[in-house]
Amino acid sequence: MSSIEILKNWLNPVEVKNSKILNIKQRMSLREPQKQALDIIADLADDLELKKSVDLASELAKVKAKYQSCSDFERDFVSLCFSIATGVGKTRLMGAIITYLYQHKNIRNFFVLAPNLTIYNKLIEDFGNPANPKYVFRGIADFASNKPVIITGDNYNNNKSGLDLNPNEIRINVFNISKFNRDANPPTSGKDKGTTPKIRRLSEYLGQSYWSYLTSLNDLVILMDEAHRYHAGSSKTAINELKPVLGIELTATPIDEKGKQFKNVVYEYSLARALDDGK
Repeated sequence: MSSIEILKNWLNPVEVKNSKILNIKQRMSLREPQKQALDIIADLADDLELKKSVDLASELAKVKAKYQSCSDFERDFVSLCFSIATGVGKTRLMGAIITYLYQHKNIRNFFVLAPNLTIYNKLIEDFGNPANPKYVFRGIADFASNKPVIITGDNYNNNKSGLDLNPNEIRINVFNISKFNRDANPPTSGKDKGTTPKIRRLSEYLGQSYWSYLTSLNDLVILMDEAHRYHAGSSKTAINELKPVLGIELTATPIDEKGKQFKNVVYEYSLARALDDGK
């Protein structure tokens, strides 16, 4: 192959994309189901607008043309569900998705919802502590020199949390769903009834509320761990209000509180299949 042919391949967008995907798979030591899920994200990310206020019917048609199991996003934004058995590695998959969307789509703002306090604390460590043996971004050169800023449900209103917002930073918000619900939704009883929820209050560091800041972002992607917990009630309402450009739902049980199957599943890797594969 001539040097000109090599240069053409190097400049070919498809070759660049495939190279980035392969690098992520290798560097993050992804398992086969994680690789398959990442391939779907890469495939659809090129088709979707990844913007606010898109035509959801048009976006759904794009997804359904390739993944017929998806018949409805079930939210006010494009949201894709990956039904993956427990133990396969949803946290590492989230890290791979964040890495790909940052590298290939220049998305810098992410919002990760945790189902409980234990997983919340684990996600903060796995995403934010390079000394942690399970640090998900180990080996990713982009993040060695530009370490993601982790903003949590405990420090989002604190000037030490990185909210001076360097435009070159990648920011990963990690919130526990119970605190998210409490801080985002108006109290309906008790002494605080009728008061403004904490996250919606004016921040002296931002000049606006953190909620207003989040909803104003043009590249916010939300990742929902154990997404079956956020498919109804105040959680679903508050998530819709964030107006992300994309939602990624991860769960081993894609069934809502009424016992109905999710309609936005684009990939399934069941426990039975995991056992057969020895995962």
